[in-house]
Amino acid sequence: MHLTLGRLFVLAVSCLEISVSAAPSKPLRKILFGSCIKQQNPVPIFDVINANEPDLFIFLGDNIYGDTQDMALLKRKYDQLGALPGFQQLRKSAPLLATWDDHDFGVNDGGANYAKREQSQRVFNDFWNEPDNSPRRKREGIYDARMFGPMGKRVQVILLDTRYFRGELRKGERRVGGPYYPNRDKSITMLGDAQWKWLERELRRPAEIRIIASSIQCIPEAAGQETWSNLPHERMRLFDLIGKTKAKGVVIISGDRHWSELSAISKDVPYRIHELTSSSMNQIHGRGTPTENRFRAVKSTYHQPNFGAILIDWNPGAAKVQLEIRDADNEIKIKQRFVIQHDQRE
Repeated sequence: MHLTLGRLFVLAVSCLEISVSAAPSKPLRKILFGSCIKQQNPVPIFDVINANEPDLFIFLGDNIYGDTQDMALLKRKYDQLGALPGFQQLRKSAPLLATWDDHDFGVNDGGANYAKREQSQRVFNDFWNEPDNSPRRKREGIYDARMFGPMGKRVQVILLDTRYFRGELRKGERRVGGPYYPNRDKSITMLGDAQWKWLERELRRPAEIRIIASSIQCIPEAAGQETWSNLPHERMRLFDLIGKTKAKGVVIISGDRHWSELSAISKDVPYRIHELTSSSMNQIHGRGTPTENRFRAVKSTYHQPNFGAILIDWNPGAAKVQLEIRDADNEIKIKQRFVIQHDQRE
């Protein structure tokens, strides 16, 4: 009798634990994001971000300017970011997600040839409080994905790693955006085999909205800068994968450029996909002239400190989405609205 009761008690506790862990989180309605922080300088835009009370904040890379093979120095630079009062307040009040770009990876425009990438990954994981059992501590690269919200209001955030596996870029005569040119050598990868396989699995998971966070721009054309368009076969592979997996509701966010813009593509994709680029959070773009981008969906670009916003109005069978770039006074500088239809029966 005691054994039976004991077993019943264990079963009840186990069911309770499963029920609690499986309880759906609240739907996301306000997702903010940004990139490119000079950690040694003030970041007053954190005050504006905190005043907006985001449900989630995504750091898109160049979260510090590390640029070193000295891991002790890299850690000290992360500590400078962590000591900023605005960052500390944000860390306490909202869930944070992060990926890296070249400067917090450790070397300008760096990829798989960076000698300290494994050590840099450990410093990254420590700063962003990745738990001991996190996949990010057990595999090469910091790619990750999280799901938020109940069925019918699910937001999947996919954090790509565009640094750890990326092959050499093709260089040529320097243009306004930089020295890089498209390379059609299909042996050169952006994400690496393991990350591509993982991404396909993630895109097959049911979700109403998917935010793909890429540290570098994906949709804009190659104009000298670092962009997915420098590896056109990899860019096309991403678009093909979205179609192959029937992944609905994709929105791309990116950073890196030290200005903000909205891009969109309708050709070679299963539906119109938007990309909102937000950069920088505390730097002014010196040149002030954006590179050419025939995919620019809104004519204006913005070159002062800024952050991005994804605002979601959930409705039965549809989500009204508004993409925004906001400045240090919380003024909207770029805005786009659209509707994502979805099937609540999934």
